[in-house]
Amino acid sequence: MNPDLSWVLNDVLQVNGARHAILVSADGLLLERSTDITRDAAETYAAAVSSMQSLSRAIAPFAGGSGNGKWRQTLLEYEHGWIFVIAAGSGAYMAAAAAPDVDMEAMSFRMQQQVTALGKAMTAPPRENTGIEG
Repeated sequence: MNPDLSWVLNDVLQVNGARHAILVSADGLLLERSTDITRDAAETYAAAVSSMQSLSRAIAPFAGGSGNGKWRQTLLEYEHGWIFVIAAGSGAYMAAAAAPDVDMEAMSFRMQQQVTALGKAMTAPPRENTGIEG
């Protein structure tokens, strides 16, 4: 049984302008959602966040530096707000949506704070092939 981590996501929403937050596995499964977003919407966004994170990692060398570089955060701007995506342990990502006027530094800091504080509790190991066919 997975622990209820919705309180972690709800805490991220204490930043003025924050709207929703989700916790996503690397393969796009919704692990948790803040209480202000429906499960159906959160599951749709979880799949998209997984893809965005994958693309962000693939293009990391474009940012410069030697080697492949390490992905840290993806920040996307839209007409009506921002999407923040950060690593939340091995195989998990936290994504949050915010209004256009959100304090971006405060939002990033709050997300990092929550991820750091929970560490292992927010880790989602990769799914394994059990050999059982369906």
